[in-house]
Amino acid sequence: MLVLALVAVPLLVLEPAGLPRLRALQKELDEVHADNDALRRDVARLRVEIHELRGDPAAVERIARQQLGMIRKSEVVFQFAK
Repeated sequence: MLVLALVAVPLLVLEPAGLPRLRALQKELDEVHADNDALRRDVARLRVEIHELRGDPAAVERIARQQLGMIRKSEVVFQFAK
């Protein structure tokens, strides 16, 4: 029985479904944790931006100008050829 255990245990540990699979899964888990942390930071940043947009008209104007290219009715836009 001891001889069988001495032969079987290393085979089971070193087969593709053993220790290498465990290491691959651990690496994947670490990557998922890193992705989750990045997403948490994005969510926090977006919550701050939402708070600013709801309470600060200047922030709304800034976003409208920068991202949407909007202007006020009283403004004139000059475009120059390069």
